[in-house]
Amino acid sequence: MRVKNKSKIRNLTDVALGAALICVCSWISIPTAVPFTMQTFAVFLILSVFGGGRGTASILLYVLLGSAGLPVFSNFGAGVGVLFGSTGGYILGFVLMGLLYWLIIGFFGDKTRLEVLSLILGLLLLYVFGTLWFYFFYAQQGENVTWQAILTWCVLPFVLPDLIKLFLALFLKKRLLPALRRR
Repeated sequence: MRVKNKSKIRNLTDVALGAALICVCSWISIPTAVPFTMQTFAVFLILSVFGGGRGTASILLYVLLGSAGLPVFSNFGAGVGVLFGSTGGYILGFVLMGLLYWLIIGFFGDKTRLEVLSLILGLLLLYVFGTLWFYFFYAQQGENVTWQAILTWCVLPFVLPDLIKLFLALFLKKRLLPALRRR
């Protein structure tokens, strides 16, 4: 019974630490139409270190904290209005990214190549969902925005930095896992 309680406490602690990491990384931001942040790095890291279940729970906790009004989104944004704003699709897309990672790794195992593939597919899903959200947000505002402009604002500048964040997260995972296993 005592071991089971320790495991629950460790899982809850991991989820809280993951959400805290996303919060801190969201504050590291360069404001643009879609801000450059370190959120994606944090999501990559917590998914690869904590796994799909606890990683996705961390992302959900982060979204719930921001929805409740805590200033955890980029540029210290908060509230449901941010989620329903132009970049809200990217925030919600992190949840989809976590779910896809959890599904792929849970179904096929956590081999390194498969982990990289699932994170890249998750990133692609994030881009698609967030960019569609961004486009429809502006379309509802009556703005006439081309797909070329949307891709130039929302995807193209982020591809290389996000891939660097992905590989940095995987590199750090190799360094963190031995320490986390000892605790």
